[in-house]
Amino acid sequence: MNRVVVTGVGAITPIGNNANEFWSALLAGKNGVGPITKFDAKAFKTRFACEVKNFDPTKYMERPEVRKYDLFTHYALAAVKEALEQAEVNFEQLDRDRIGVIWGSGNGGIETFQNQVLEFGAGGEIPLFNPFFVPKLIVNICPGIIAMKYGLRGINFATVSACASSNMAMIDAFNYIRWGKANMIITGGSEAAITKSAIGGFGALKALSTQNDDYENASRPFDANRNGFVMGEGAGAIILESLEHAQARKAPIFAEIAGAGMAADAYHLTGSHPEGLGAYLGMKAALEDAQIDASKVGYINAHATSTPNGDISELKGIERLFGANKQLSISGTKSMTGHLLGAAGAIEGVAAIKAVETNSIPPTINTQAIDLEFADKFDFVLDKSISKELEYAMSNTFGFGGQIGSVIFKKYAT
Repeated sequence: MNRVVVTGVGAITPIGNNANEFWSALLAGKNGVGPITKFDAKAFKTRFACEVKNFDPTKYMERPEVRKYDLFTHYALAAVKEALEQAEVNFEQLDRDRIGVIWGSGNGGIETFQNQVLEFGAGGEIPLFNPFFVPKLIVNICPGIIAMKYGLRGINFATVSACASSNMAMIDAFNYIRWGKANMIITGGSEAAITKSAIGGFGALKALSTQNDDYENASRPFDANRNGFVMGEGAGAIILESLEHAQARKAPIFAEIAGAGMAADAYHLTGSHPEGLGAYLGMKAALEDAQIDASKVGYINAHATSTPNGDISELKGIERLFGANKQLSISGTKSMTGHLLGAAGAIEGVAAIKAVETNSIPPTINTQAIDLEFADKFDFVLDKSISKELEYAMSNTFGFGGQIGSVIFKKYAT
């Protein structure tokens, strides 16, 4: 099978509107949280989130396109543009029949759906709908628009697995390339769910932190006093291609995908398995796919949403697979970005790629006291980034419904 390499990344996040800004902010421990500005949240139990700042979609597309697309697509197009520039792609010189797009989002155009329904409900008896209503909201429109923009006629679809969506997209892209079904695939995910409906809905599930009086410290993965996640938004894009294809066009290579695993908790609508069974199985499958021993993995960018049950479930799965291992570094970057839902795996994939490329591990901020059950079992990277020689890094994502996706990135070597 083909080896699959990363030749470009792009990011739009609450702590930086390009990949380098994002990575620098992660290493510096920058906090992306703040009061919600997208709507008046005073009536909501949660009134803070990690919003993207100073984003101008007209830098990435023409004004008529801005009106036709939902914000989750705006974020996607911006991240993809950067990733393609990093990868030094000239489509005129490539076979666009063998270049595809596989993209993840858990909610798609949720703002479009919300606003249209509110407008309809406030109107008269005549049902008036925007002609772009449906194409703006459906999840698969995003990979479709990316393909249209660049004339890419290869494999094209969307993955929807809640918060595991973009890892699933990445895993599918990885597989299609190594099977020889595509030369290059643009993958990643985007989400724009800081809306009344999403904040209200996740709040009703009691999944969100309600720490309005101390929101700066609300996202604190692994902390004994964690009480829910903080909503984030944005996009991450990753250019994957076969090693042969990348070498033929003399592309920059930042990392390699060594393996990937998928599994299911098969347990609960929204809750993780109490013993971390799905997490264990997904990570185990990734190690087996990469054909490496667990001891080879030096860093895990954990799913670590800062929810009471979710963090423990993941750590139990990690302990079952890796044992109590003080050589295994773990951090939760959602402490800085918030939880990007379906786009989480995309930006955390970018973080894992940069980690193996630069031998640097970003910290978990805000966490004061690791849950006692696990405090002495792993190398939790807290407060400050560290330097560490890395050959392999793992990125985990878990979705409502029990979907598990784990990806292992490897330092590139010829």
